[in-house]
Amino acid sequence: MKNILVLLANPARPALDDGTVRAIVEVLRSTGASVGTPDWLAEGIACDVPFDGEPMDMGMTGLDAVTVPAANRRKRLLVADMESTMIRNEMLDELADFLNLREKIAGITARAMNGEIDFEAALKARVELLKGLPVSTLDEAARRIEYMPGGSTLVATMKKHGAYCALVSGGFTYFTKMVREKLGFDFDAANTLAIAGTALAGTVGLPILGKEAKLSTLQRLCGERGLGLGDAITVGDGANDLPMLQAAGLGVAFHAKPIVAAQVPARIRHGDLTALLYLQGYRRSDFIER
Repeated sequence: MKNILVLLANPARPALDDGTVRAIVEVLRSTGASVGTPDWLAEGIACDVPFDGEPMDMGMTGLDAVTVPAANRRKRLLVADMESTMIRNEMLDELADFLNLREKIAGITARAMNGEIDFEAALKARVELLKGLPVSTLDEAARRIEYMPGGSTLVATMKKHGAYCALVSGGFTYFTKMVREKLGFDFDAANTLAIAGTALAGTVGLPILGKEAKLSTLQRLCGERGLGLGDAITVGDGANDLPMLQAAGLGVAFHAKPIVAAQVPARIRHGDLTALLYLQGYRRSDFIER
């Protein structure tokens, strides 16, 4: 069978059952598809349904359904966004909190991630508002970092099976270094905050790492490792992630902004980051926990 429909529940609420799988099989057959035997990757959480036919958008309450090609399913490169993807936070918003500017800066962040305004201009505007903030505040903000469930397992499992894992963020190296080390990424790239004495200067080092830089990093890492773009899986949530999501063999819109979800077929709305492992055909018994 050429395609796999991967049915996924949030591991915190393993609501997937045989009845739901049977119903999906019947829906596929009703479209004229040939359907193979379902294969459970994790009881209550993930099930593969192999089929030949046209991919279709299955909207299900509380569950995700993603169609992937059966060929070249396991990827050898992971390129991941950081903020609102590998971590729950937007770190500029966290820094803004110390100046009572969270609402103002978060509004700019939301518009940039929704693609309503230019990413580079929005980044410069937000950082300028932080001018004079003590450098020590960066450590305080870092203590607020909340890691997205499943992230460390995703990275550890892919690395165990020979993949290279890169963290590429439109945020800042101060935080990506910490997240890289915590989650076990091989590499990180991000923007640099300029410092003036003991405070933030209110500017960003150039060139700014935005959507094109994320794409070029994906392309460069593939080239360096002798891989094609089809060998890569990317994950992100914002408009600046779109080029790399659309270029990779499997781009995953993770709890993504509407503009991203509308343009990326592989969407995870309910599950955690281990969903990316199930999409690659890993079983729960294959997972490496960190």
